[in-house]
Amino acid sequence: MRFFGHKSSNDSGDSLIHRLKTYRIVRNLLIGFIIIAIFNILFSSLFYTPKMLRLSDERREIELRSQILLGKIRASQNAIDLIRHRDNNVYRPLFSSDTFSIEGIYQPYNERKYAWTVDEIGGRELRTTWKELDQLARSLYLSSVSLDELQQLSKDKEKFSTAIPAIWPIDRTLLRGRIGAFGYRMHPTLHRWKMHDGVDLGGRIGDPIYATGDGVVEEVVLSRARRSYGTYIVVNHGFGYKTRYAHLNKVHVSRGDSVMRGALIGDLGNTGRSSGPHLHYEVIYRGRVVNPINYFDKDMSAEAYRSLMGQIQDENYETDEE
Repeated sequence: MRFFGHKSSNDSGDSLIHRLKTYRIVRNLLIGFIIIAIFNILFSSLFYTPKMLRLSDERREIELRSQILLGKIRASQNAIDLIRHRDNNVYRPLFSSDTFSIEGIYQPYNERKYAWTVDEIGGRELRTTWKELDQLARSLYLSSVSLDELQQLSKDKEKFSTAIPAIWPIDRTLLRGRIGAFGYRMHPTLHRWKMHDGVDLGGRIGDPIYATGDGVVEEVVLSRARRSYGTYIVVNHGFGYKTRYAHLNKVHVSRGDSVMRGALIGDLGNTGRSSGPHLHYEVIYRGRVVNPINYFDKDMSAEAYRSLMGQIQDENYETDEE
């Protein structure tokens, strides 16, 4: 009995020793793993792995490209801002046009539009670049539409400059007598004040009559009756302007014809209620007669203008102008 009891005690001791060895091995392995993990963490913190170096290089490259792109976008935006400044402060005042804008054009997009940048490398720079690129696109569109409108205005301005009645309707060297004044005057036969809607320019029958601006012949009346304007032409110049050439002897245009400034349209005459050969000339703006003298040679000197005014008096060539 002692023999077996002693043997069991030895076996128990051997088993304990074995377990202790196994524990030490496991413990050492765990400590080794922990040390390796700590070492990796410290190494990663202090030193870059090849993958980290590659990712870092890619990030720096993306940031650099983003900065270059952002600089180009901002330079383009500055150029567009300069165009807008000229648009609002130079070109539009020249055409008497209001500042052009599109409602909501400067309203930024919802932030959800840029949510995709969060998971991208260099997401913050990418987000800023996209925002400024969108702003550039909106500014470019606004300037494009505005310049399209200015281009149309410039075309109309050119047409306006040639359409406005701005020359004499007759050759000044052929003028005879004084110029019948525009405005209220004492009528020679009615003996009362009556509005004279134009100016009367005396001459000889057959003297050439010229269109004073580009336009379309709106009306031609051929009449030898001793009443009203007799034979006359009305030219529509657009932009609210019309001109009338009355008491003509002959016309050289038809209704619907396009005429240019300086074109021969008729001959001076003595038709209608006229007391002598002359041209009755009217300028009509937006349905109201205005003084034609204000449209003769707009660039004439002050001395020439005073001389012209000296030729004007209450000369009556019409006997009962309607």
